[in-house]
Amino acid sequence: MGIQLTAIHWVYLVFIVFILALLIKRRDTTMICVTGILALGLLATVTLSGSVSGIFNSFVYATKELLGTIMIISIIVAMSRILIITGINETMVSPLTRFLRTPAMAYWGIGLIMMVTSFFFWPSPAVALVGAVLLPVAVRVGLPALGAAVAMNLFGHGIALSGDYIIQGAPKLTADAAGLPVSSVMQASIPLVAVMGIVTTVSAFWMMKRDQKNGTWRDGLVSSPEAAEPLADAGTDDDQPVLVSDRLRKGLAIAIPLLFLLDVTGMFVLHLQGGDATALVGGTAVLILIVVTLLAHRGQGQGLEKITAYLIEGFTFGFKVFGPVIPIAAFFYLGDAAFTELYGKVLPDGSHGIVNDLGVALANHVPLNGAASAITLTVIGAITGLDGSGFSGISLAGSIAGLFAAAIHSGAATLTALGQVAAIWVGGGTLIPWALIPAAAICGVSPFELARRNLKPVLLGLTAMTIVAMFLV
Repeated sequence: MGIQLTAIHWVYLVFIVFILALLIKRRDTTMICVTGILALGLLATVTLSGSVSGIFNSFVYATKELLGTIMIISIIVAMSRILIITGINETMVSPLTRFLRTPAMAYWGIGLIMMVTSFFFWPSPAVALVGAVLLPVAVRVGLPALGAAVAMNLFGHGIALSGDYIIQGAPKLTADAAGLPVSSVMQASIPLVAVMGIVTTVSAFWMMKRDQKNGTWRDGLVSSPEAAEPLADAGTDDDQPVLVSDRLRKGLAIAIPLLFLLDVTGMFVLHLQGGDATALVGGTAVLILIVVTLLAHRGQGQGLEKITAYLIEGFTFGFKVFGPVIPIAAFFYLGDAAFTELYGKVLPDGSHGIVNDLGVALANHVPLNGAASAITLTVIGAITGLDGSGFSGISLAGSIAGLFAAAIHSGAATLTALGQVAAIWVGGGTLIPWALIPAAAICGVSPFELARRNLKPVLLGLTAMTIVAMFLV
């Protein structure tokens, strides 16, 4: 099962260390990512022109991979703009303030709602639904936008996605690779997901309150839909929409959540998941944007032009947020399928991508006992999650768990679940900046600041979960 590591693998690993060090030190990573892409391209093509071209091609690849997320975020922001200007947003969320009256209630309320929604529809569409409705309420009662992003992130892309008990995509991949029944992996994952979830969410909340009290809290704001509110009064009279009547505003404030509720019902009935579910939410948001804009600007006769203007605002926001992320995403995508697609079959025979090869190599050099196996599966899961997918490496984690379990004669399901949970927590959207963009963009905060804010709680959670797994193996 061993794969011979080449210079490409070692160079990639060195640049991973550099990038993580810069992220921890709150420094920009664009230059080091481009340098890494250039170095990998030079090793793969042995030509200067090929390595230079690889920079641009890797950017294009990353943009294509991220395009669906860019679209949904841009459209939600465009819709939010007109809802805020007309006051519909205010009317729509006002009833929720009675349930989320304090920052603590907002943090845990948003998190739990996000978790439940993500269990059924996965986190990407859940972020759009939960964020658009609950973020203004949370900010109004004093929860920072970054705190709301942390809650949505940890509960959705962390707890819900790593367990995946309803859709069961993750446990099926790992169970099949380990040769186990899906039910056994899901059952084994319950205590691990519970420990990981409790430790991360509680520690993240405690750190937020501590830093706010000490005056060291950083909001990490880029901009947000809420930023449009004060700007609504700053334009010329020609820019202002005709104020909608109270009756119409209240009617739309009821209709819009109902439309999104229909989306949720449609996802459940039609078994829409992932990209299909996100597309349904995005299409609904576009239709809401068109209808509300036409109604709001009907007195001026500018509805058609304003629809385009709001879309431009949304896309400007979306690409502004994604701009710093594309270079780092381009580098890490090279750790998986992007490398072969851009440079051809350069890696050794039997290779499953740079990142997966590194995980296999680590597994082959670890002494086999219960404690070492648990630590190794956590590390392998985390390494394979570095490509920002979370799912690309969990089959590898499952297969390695099967090998380890055969060697130590126990703990197959626990080790399999451990690798799965670690991979998804790291790569599924809590630590890798471009993977957590949906929550960051909806909340108008920097994805890099959100990744830094998640780092310590997630590392604490991984440590606690691994220790628990040692006793369960």
